[in-house]
Parts: sequence; structure tokens; C-alpha cells
Amino acid sequence: MKFLAITLIVHRPDPITGVQKSTHARFREVLENALLAEELGFDGFGVGERHERPFISSAPTVVLSHVAALTRRIRLFTAVTTLSLLDPVRAYEDYATLDHLSGGRLDLIIGKGNGTAQRELFHVTPEDQWDRNAESYEVFRQIWRQDKVSAKTRFRPELSDAEVWPRPYQRPVRVWHGSATSKESVDLAARYGDPLFSANVTHPIEPYAELIRHYRERWEHYRHDPADIAIGAGTAGLLVTPTSQEALKVYRPIFEATLAFQRQFGLPVVFETLEDFVERSSALIGSPQQIVEKVHRYHEQFGHSVLHLHADASGLTDAQHRDSLTLFQSEVAPVLRREIPAPPFAWAPVLPADEEPARV
Repeated sequence: MKFLAITLIVHRPDPITGVQKSTHARFREVLENALLAEELGFDGFGVGERHERPFISSAPTVVLSHVAALTRRIRLFTAVTTLSLLDPVRAYEDYATLDHLSGGRLDLIIGKGNGTAQRELFHVTPEDQWDRNAESYEVFRQIWRQDKVSAKTRFRPELSDAEVWPRPYQRPVRVWHGSATSKESVDLAARYGDPLFSANVTHPIEPYAELIRHYRERWEHYRHDPADIAIGAGTAGLLVTPTSQEALKVYRPIFEATLAFQRQFGLPVVFETLEDFVERSSALIGSPQQIVEKVHRYHEQFGHSVLHLHADASGLTDAQHRDSLTLFQSEVAPVLRREIPAPPFAWAPVLPADEEPARV
């Protein structure tokens, strides 16, 4: 199994202290967390893309380019690239450039995105967002593989023997399809034989497991080899402590503050108590043994080989956050790496071992 640390770069007051960092300080924190993830041995670091409050992750290529310059080994992920909102030609140019600068360490997780404000910002409607996502991906995919591209498109000017630069470094970059609730994203992934990444954050396990079963069915329908399937899954929170009692004590004020925030703004409440949240959500809160057992329980339903964890402290102190990640990597990750297979493809950068990306 492989492990990613992912941030959506949420920018709002700390749920415990009520203090909101400046925008500059929040971006510095993201960079520090990326360095910590590589130091601790995480396999990937991901940055989301959102174009509405309370997120400041509207330029993931810029953030990941900075992370690429500071790191050597860790793979770089988008979580997700909102292709339904983007021109696929421009998106390709940005990500091909980033892949060169990182020495072939880029993976993309694409998705339609969500949120009314960002749809309105880009003049995308609920009715056309799926078609936009599929069209953008099909054009993006062609550009990554072909020196000249022709495409009849609905949502951008048509392409006729178009050349797009720079030409790719990874041939091609690996693209995962992010899915929270939609069979459209699942079917698109299966059609092209691409890996799937389940959000697995908001609800109990059942709806996500159903979508993954659908993905496997569609994968078989499109006649791909079942041995080539790769599935990733998210988590709703992380706190690893030596004992379960300590984890509940530390996390309770965070949960209660989040619950109050949801109720204040009329957001749906799925888990009414911390105990229910720990038991039925995908959050990994408890002792190392409890975390191992819970990941296995999810793996029985998902068959996933990649797991994402929150890169941000999210109500924990910096020391608590570091201790939790350190304990995860020392006591949890080694067990899961032994007991759950890794994805069926190479993970290392494409550079030869004796060659590194240029640093200036």
C-alpha cells in the first residue's frame, strides 16, 4: 500500500483556537507539510483545486512547482484537477511543464469539481459539467500522447493538427479519476483503463463501496485486465496516539467544533457523536492497532492500494500533528505495506537513479 498526504488548503479559523493565519502563512504551512511528508517517508503529496471559499487552492500547479523545487523523492498529486472548469490545452501546458520541472514525479487526479460558486465563476452548469469533464479529458489525453491533435469540441474552439508545447516528459502522465458520488466519473475511468480515487470522506462506507463495485463491473465491461486495477481512497481525519483513550480525548474538541460549524451554517450532519464518527466514518482516530484494523476493514470492501491522509493539522497543535504522522509512519504504514499490495505500476520518478532535476 502507498500513502499520500493531501491538502485542499482550507483557509479558515482554527477550530480550537479561533485564530486564522494570514494567507502567506497558510501557504508557508503547506510547504512545511510537504517537506514533513517527504521526511517521514510518505509516497506522495497532493494539493487540491478549488475556486471558492474557504479554499485558497486555485493554483495547484504553482504550489506543486514550489514543492517540486524543495523535494527530491515524493510524488506530486493533484486532488483534484477540475477539468470540467478548465481549457484542456492550457491545463496540459501547465502540467507538462510541472512534470518536467519535477523530474517525472507528477500524478493527476481529475474530476468535475463541485460547488455552486466555482461553477458560476467559470460559467459551467450542473447540466453540462459531466460532458465538459469528459470532453476536456479526452482532449487532454490526446495531447499527452500525440504530437498533433485534431478534435471536434463543444466547449472550446476545435483543434486541427494543433501542436501543443512543451512535449511531455512522462509518456504519458498517470491520470486517476476522482469520484465522490458519480457513476459518470467511474465509467470514464473504466472506459480508458485508468485508476480510480474514491473521495471516501463525507459518508459511511456503503455509497463509496457501491461506486467501486460499479467501477470493477465497468472495467470488466470494457475488457481490461482485472490485474491492472488500481484504487485509491480518502480519509476523513487522522490522529494516531499510543492509546485509543488519548486519541478520543485529543480529538473530541476538534469534532465538537466542526459539528458546531456544520450546524451554524446549515451543513448536513452525518455523524452526531465522536464515537459514531470514529466507528462509521473513514477517519483514522485511535491507536496504531485500531488504525491497521480499520484500514483492513475498508480494504475488504474497496480493494484499494493507495490511501490519502490529511496533510494539515486541522485543530491539532503542530507537535500533535507531527507526532501523529510520525507514529503512523513508524507503527501503521509498515504493517499495511506488508499486508496490502501496492498499485500494479511503477511509482518511482522516471529519471535514472543518478540523475536529478536541476535546482537553481
